Amino acid sequence: MTPIEIGIVSISIMLVLIYCGIHVPFVLALTSFVGVWMIRDNFQVAVYMLSQAAAQSISDYIFAVIPLFVLMGMLVSAADLGRDSYYVANRLLHRLPGGLGIATVAANTVFASITGVTIASAAVFSRIAVPEMLRFGYSPRFAVGTVAGSSVLGMLIPPSILLIVYAIIAEQSVGAMFLAGIGPGLLLAGMFSLGIALTAIFYPKAIGGHRTDIAEDEGHLTFREFVEKMGPTLTLVVAVLGGIYGGIFTPTEAGGVGAALALLVALIKRKLTWRILWSILIETGYISSSILFIVISATMYSRMLGISGLPTQISTLVADLDASYFVILAIFVAIALILGTIIDSVSILLITVPLFIPLLQPFDVNLVWFGIIAIMATEIGLLTPPFGMSCYVVRSTLSEYKISLEDVFLGAAPFALIMLLVMIILIAYPQIVLFFVY
Repeated sequence: MTPIEIGIVSISIMLVLIYCGIHVPFVLALTSFVGVWMIRDNFQVAVYMLSQAAAQSISDYIFAVIPLFVLMGMLVSAADLGRDSYYVANRLLHRLPGGLGIATVAANTVFASITGVTIASAAVFSRIAVPEMLRFGYSPRFAVGTVAGSSVLGMLIPPSILLIVYAIIAEQSVGAMFLAGIGPGLLLAGMFSLGIALTAIFYPKAIGGHRTDIAEDEGHLTFREFVEKMGPTLTLVVAVLGGIYGGIFTPTEAGGVGAALALLVALIKRKLTWRILWSILIETGYISSSILFIVISATMYSRMLGISGLPTQISTLVADLDASYFVILAIFVAIALILGTIIDSVSILLITVPLFIPLLQPFDVNLVWFGIIAIMATEIGLLTPPFGMSCYVVRSTLSEYKISLEDVFLGAAPFALIMLLVMIILIAYPQIVLFFVY
């Protein structure tokens, strides 16, 4: 077989193995290793490339930002800042139609600005928001769907692990990607809230609850309460994002500062014990190592594709077919949505972005804007079966409640449709993405 044929076969085998349930990093590494071996007809070359991918792919200083932001997110969760954000949002928004649902979205938006891990948001607000919504008569399906749906904001609003991963893949500025995520993140949060309010007004049976869902003895939010509850969160946001955008810190340094401040907040609030701290460090290691392992195997995959000449051949084929920019973009989104049903967002980006960037370059596409579209497309997969990581996290966190996985997926479905609508808006109006960047 020719190198291009080997590249095509390897991608086909890779997708089959992924659908069979084999762990993505192993599939990427195995198919890439065998592909290089067959293309070069030399086992030693394949071994050398695999070892170089492991040694070089994550040795760059920028990769230290991943465990630092993950650690910050874990510490923020332990410090109950998510609970504080929900408390304030509930007090301010409870009189709106679907008030607790909108409060959940608002609190998730704030929480997303200090943690870049969607799983953390899903786990935290499953424990905080769902019991409250059920207490006030909201439909269980709506309650879990709102938590699962709004948790995806954590991967779009900076600082986000997914924004960092894409910046590294596409060789873009992490700071630029963070700035690009602000507008789409706020737009998505606004659309989620609007959807909840309209449903509460025109189809109230779908959500249940009351128009003024707050306990009578809870009273109004005072300024002192606001400062006490939101002060630590606002401090973290200003220190981390302000430091990056103000040119004071690099993203990696900002991750270190954020983790240190989050640790300080957790200690001041007396939320940390040695056992909790150890479990946080272990969980940070698990999450970071899984992401970095995928990066290593995806680096091997990208090099195998380069050796095979497949991206160049596909670019030539697309040019010969005279395919339009929108056709290529639609194909990318379709592939991302399909892959989102079986694998995680990081894997999707690492698999698809190296293939499609060469196809889009002749159209002078802004890669910062394309990154947001790519992340939006892959994030929809967090809410769709059978993979739907956010839905699984919500279900496992609420194991003591009689809520099925089907209820979570059905409850999250409207939020997935809203995400698709917002993605179409961002494609039609790219200035929403680039407003804060340029």
